[in-house]
Amino acid sequence: MKPEYKRVLLKISGEALAGDNRTGIDVDMTTKVAREIKQLCDLGVEVAVVVGGGNFWRGRTSTNMKRETADYIGMLATVMNSLALQDALLAEGVKARVQTSITMPEVAEPYIWRKALKELSDKDVVIFGAGIGEPHFSTDTAAALRAVNINADIILLAKNIDAVYSDDPVTNPDAVKYDRLMMREVLDKNLKVMDLTAATICMENDMKIQVFGVAEENSMVRAVCGEKIGTLIV
Repeated sequence: MKPEYKRVLLKISGEALAGDNRTGIDVDMTTKVAREIKQLCDLGVEVAVVVGGGNFWRGRTSTNMKRETADYIGMLATVMNSLALQDALLAEGVKARVQTSITMPEVAEPYIWRKALKELSDKDVVIFGAGIGEPHFSTDTAAALRAVNINADIILLAKNIDAVYSDDPVTNPDAVKYDRLMMREVLDKNLKVMDLTAATICMENDMKIQVFGVAEENSMVRAVCGEKIGTLIV
């Protein structure tokens, strides 16, 4: 198989790393993700990753908690996932670095744009943790910004569902599956693929997004090699 993209940014939800447990980190699922990333690396693809934190933290637990506090807790959750994924990648023989937007030198490198580019060109997997380091912004926004920063060819959006639908396919059996969408359609139809800020960044920078199910076998390689899988947003 021949990849269609040289450099990709993989956005994977924290819930995806939790597997069927839905919370915490599932070792088998994290290993599966690491092995699929290794397949991309073996094809010569440069891979950056942004991981969500929803398997540990879903936002404010009460109205008394400040939004800023909740968001910072969420950023720390993404760092835990980033370290777990790094460890799984290293176990598979893949060089991997974690860069965080909140400095914590004992466990990760600080996010430095030029250093990230150098590491990617050296074929290291670079995992971006702690979002963009500021509250009120999601990891979707972090993924969009980092993809633009590193000149990625596409964002691979790995989700628990296999594509973009007109409605939740779990609760609505008549939901329509989309094979291809324009970014403007995503915004106009409020399809909630990414939050508004992230989607706008992608639209303004002509950043494509491939949405697919993380549980599907070899889904990342299939997406990178141009197979019709999930939903392509252009």
